[in-house]
Amino acid sequence: MRELKMDSAVSFTTPRSYRVVRKVPENGVITSFYLEAADDEPLPPFTPGQFLTFKMAGPAPGVIVWRNYSLSGSPDWKGTYRISVKREPATDPAHVPGLVSNLLHDEVNVGDVLVARGPEGRFTLDAQSGRPVVLLSGGVGLTPLVSMMHALARQRDRSTTFVHACENGSVHALGAEVRALAAEFPNLRTCFCYRTPGAGDVEGRDFDAPGIVSRELLQSLLPIDDYDFYLCGPPAFMQGVFGHLISLGVREERIRYEFFGPATVIRAPKAAAQTVAHAESVPTVDGGDVAMVSFTESGVTVPWDPKFECLLDFAEAQGLNPSFSCRAGICSSCECDLSKGELDYPIEPLEMPTAGKALICCAIPRGSISLKI
Repeated sequence: MRELKMDSAVSFTTPRSYRVVRKVPENGVITSFYLEAADDEPLPPFTPGQFLTFKMAGPAPGVIVWRNYSLSGSPDWKGTYRISVKREPATDPAHVPGLVSNLLHDEVNVGDVLVARGPEGRFTLDAQSGRPVVLLSGGVGLTPLVSMMHALARQRDRSTTFVHACENGSVHALGAEVRALAAEFPNLRTCFCYRTPGAGDVEGRDFDAPGIVSRELLQSLLPIDDYDFYLCGPPAFMQGVFGHLISLGVREERIRYEFFGPATVIRAPKAAAQTVAHAESVPTVDGGDVAMVSFTESGVTVPWDPKFECLLDFAEAQGLNPSFSCRAGICSSCECDLSKGELDYPIEPLEMPTAGKALICCAIPRGSISLKI
């Protein structure tokens, strides 16, 4: 057994060591890794939709990089986690290939040890809701939704529709597993869309509809009902499907999504129009005072609205474009100067920022604040 070049303990959640016990190519670009605890201690349970954060050696000595990968297996698999990773190639000569995804594909094998923290994440299945569920995924975005489908199989009285879109059968991962679940459990059904079916792809056997997930397709699949929707996929897919659902009258609070990009991309029309007309009409902080958020570089000062999960989402809703990457308190790309006020971190970041700094992807204001954005 070899342990790849990793680091040791960090604050908040101490990373654990995981031994790779299986490595399964799902197709030409996605490979699944089955993990067990290297110390043979029990693994903590996870909620479908959560992810592990892997700590890997970076491109230079002493450099550490972190990457999130959703758990794609069943929460009922005792003692085993699974992640399914897409190899990220260089899209053009100006872009380098994905460092960690290629390392996992090319260098990590059965018996190797990886270090990760978690499980964690807010994009999770609401197991208490009795509403029917629609899972909508594009490409490798299916990974957390496959985990959700495993859990929903247990809820026999909860109808679930899994809609997955990809290019064709050569890049369709975990399809046999999803089909097997739907065949075994009558409350589950599937619809696979291939944008450009391959020569060997047969409609009715390998996929159900050619093309993309359209408004008309959703309308034909889903009788009128009050659904819970879960979305995960690339930006164009997410924005298109989100827009279709809104146009079909779905209330936004019924749509949950995992999206590593600006929140304003998926719901730009609404976010761009977001304004606060009267300070006295917005929620207050303890003591009754309105919490004002000043973005000093942009000259924008607005009352804080607690319906936002973090200051990054709030800033994007004001039309600002702060730096970010992980949106999970891991990479520190969103760190900025905090010149006034105090913050709370409902989800503690990997490492707390130093005094006078803020990680806006996981922070909310305790009162009025000023940020150098």
